[in-house]
Amino acid sequence: MPETNKDQPSELRLVSDTPALEAACAELAKGDFIAVDTEFHRESTYWPQVCLIQLATDDFDCMVDPLARDIDLKPLLDLLADTTRVKVFHAARQDLEIFTRLIGTTPAPVFDTQIAAMAAGLGDSISYENLVARVVKGTVDKSSQFTDWARRPLSTKQLEYARGDVTFLRRIYRILHDKLQSQDRLDWIADEHAALVDPENYSFDPADAWKRQKIRKYRSDYLAVLANVSAWRERVAQETDKPRGRILKDDAIQEIAQQKPRTLEALDRMRGVQQGFAKSRHGAGLIVAINEALDDPDKYAPVVERQESSGPPPGAIVELLKVLLKQVSDDAGVATRLIANAADIETLARETNPDIAALKGWRREVFGEKALKLKTGKIALAASPKGVKIVEV
Repeated sequence: MPETNKDQPSELRLVSDTPALEAACAELAKGDFIAVDTEFHRESTYWPQVCLIQLATDDFDCMVDPLARDIDLKPLLDLLADTTRVKVFHAARQDLEIFTRLIGTTPAPVFDTQIAAMAAGLGDSISYENLVARVVKGTVDKSSQFTDWARRPLSTKQLEYARGDVTFLRRIYRILHDKLQSQDRLDWIADEHAALVDPENYSFDPADAWKRQKIRKYRSDYLAVLANVSAWRERVAQETDKPRGRILKDDAIQEIAQQKPRTLEALDRMRGVQQGFAKSRHGAGLIVAINEALDDPDKYAPVVERQESSGPPPGAIVELLKVLLKQVSDDAGVATRLIANAADIETLARETNPDIAALKGWRREVFGEKALKLKTGKIALAASPKGVKIVEV
């Protein structure tokens, strides 16, 4: 039988006022890491509504109710902002977005167990439930996952489920950290963690909203409309606390940037804009944003570096490199995506010695050097009963 979370104490510590939070933070501060998870709702809002924050060290765990009337989260936010203590998450991006907004800076340093699992040979983007089963032979009861976390009081079943997310997580952290340290692989995930805490990932500035869009043209009028309409949508979504797509979908922004409607009538005829939008309370504001951009494109168009295309990469070389990548990944016991992604493979097939991560540091040692030799005919791939063999030519 799979084990449950045996190190989970019987007492459920739910913190709902500031003095209790200060006392809990004093206990959490004794550890050299904090395992962190959240329960939140976001389906119908722009800003995530944080309903519960779970925290654990080796010797202490608690849950914080951010919706409680008599609680000031500052002691916790100060603790998470402390750069001397590792913050442990699983699939951290959404939690980091929440805390970046609450703290004003991205918590660091972090250890993401999903990223660590890739370096430990546990697969790409492994779920938390599967990670618990594989690393600590535990089980996660998911029946409370999609309950209403904003409703009070929270049930004992909800709290037990929520606490398990961090009491399992602290054990997984110790196991994965020690394993990667013994294999000298902690530096293999250092750049992944550095990218994860890049504040650019969590920018809420409307002026940066265009960066989420795919650039399809490089004309200044197209870029100006794309950027200004994206900024307009971001402001409206924030002000109304509605998801971006509820205001205007990405496809509609692209169509507007290409068609450049200047009037409500022209906007109303567009296929990608929902019917009746032009006559809604947001229609006039959107037209203003479009015309501002068209009247002065140099002011609103962002500077975008044009991607030079050298034509499609040689397909056969791409496939050979993929086979090589799969084999060396299996040999090293690491997820392929941690070494190189599809774009890296295509670039490597097309260019002689490109500036890509796969040709730097440990990735070059594991894969990059072999890839360059394969391209130049210095090694070959051969089938064998045990898989693919790399043969010196």
